[in-house]
Amino acid sequence: MFERFTKDARDVVKGAVEHAEGTGAERVGAEHLLLALLDREGSRASFALAALGAGERRESVRAALGEARRRAGLTQAETDALAGLGIDVSEIVARVEETHGTGALSGHRKAGGRRSGHRPFDRAAKDVLTGALRAATALRDRRIGDEHILLALTARPGVPAEVLADHGVTYESVTRVLHGGGEAKAG
Repeated sequence: MFERFTKDARDVVKGAVEHAEGTGAERVGAEHLLLALLDREGSRASFALAALGAGERRESVRAALGEARRRAGLTQAETDALAGLGIDVSEIVARVEETHGTGALSGHRKAGGRRSGHRPFDRAAKDVLTGALRAATALRDRRIGDEHILLALTARPGVPAEVLADHGVTYESVTRVLHGGGEAKAG
């Protein structure tokens, strides 16, 4: 499948691996793909993100991803559902971090705690890449671009989609920007 990726899409995948390595993550996750997309300039996905206002709110998106990572990757909806059962995720995170250090639930090791080398993609990242192929196929595009990765991130439930939606980037809005005249508004 990787041979069908455009240079921009390949650069996103490589950037995701770099983000995972930089944070000491054991695996490359969907959030790393989103972080790599945020780094892009001059591509179709970066155009869509900028048109929807997420381009200038990159740091807010990064912060939201970091907060979700501290919650062991739970979405806000999952955190709220647990709160409805009387489980205070913030309290659990605070207790774990008190004992094991800040970011203990993030799935990332401290600097130097991971050997360099190949990092596998987790199930969520693989699902996003498969979703990108499906998006390209549905649009009858021969190649998989970074815009298809963005579409797949917005379509797959999880932290990246939730964070993007909170910043006005949804599957529908990205589709309108890329294929419907580019006049979509955030929200």
